[in-house]
Amino acid sequence: SLAANTTWHLVADMELLRQRLGIDRWQVFGGSWGATLALAYARRHPSRVTELVLRGVYLASAADEAWAFTGSGAARLFPAEWAAFRDAIAPAERDDLLGAYHRRLFDPDPEVHLPAARAWAAWELAANTLLPAPPPPLTDREVLGFARIEAHYFTRRCFLREGELLDVAAIRDVPCVIVNGRYDMKTPPDAAWELHRAWPEAELRIVEDAGHGGAEPGTLHELVRATDGYRPKARAPQDS
Repeated sequence: SLAANTTWHLVADMELLRQRLGIDRWQVFGGSWGATLALAYARRHPSRVTELVLRGVYLASAADEAWAFTGSGAARLFPAEWAAFRDAIAPAERDDLLGAYHRRLFDPDPEVHLPAARAWAAWELAANTLLPAPPPPLTDREVLGFARIEAHYFTRRCFLREGELLDVAAIRDVPCVIVNGRYDMKTPPDAAWELHRAWPEAELRIVEDAGHGGAEPGTLHELVRATDGYRPKARAPQDS
């Protein structure tokens, strides 16, 4: 459901889960959209976060939207995939592809929304990894849900103000590791760099042989190293 479904509703859900589970403070770990949500949660509830581990930073900025949904960004590296995405929309509507897709995805007619959802998912799932990998098998229902919720968020800039997540005053003292693939085509490393510039206390690790995927070997290694680094140290046994 998209009712009461915004970034800040999700942040509130996370906090309710923490309370429900009886956890006083916790490490918050997120990749891509999860990194966006992790930052939003930490800024709203800094006293509840022990550490942050962020992978593939997405700040929901105007530059991010241009990179993903205009011909001036990732489209220049994946021209065939971009052409398929763009050409699913009539030429007269291509000046606002996000809006055109949103209208189609929420059209009640399956003959309209399903082709749009398939085209959307094909573009979104293209180039997730440094080396080509087959997309996950998805049913029409899954593809439609995936496309609709992304369009719901992206057409509203994820319910965030421009630059909002770069205001890190409330979390400067929270330990943080930022991991980003050098060749990440979904969340390019410039956003991770901008976050690090705003928050120099946060450690930035660029993985030179990785794209966007969290399971790519170099990225996975750095994520495990980050979380292991925050693991409480075991006490040495005491002599009796």
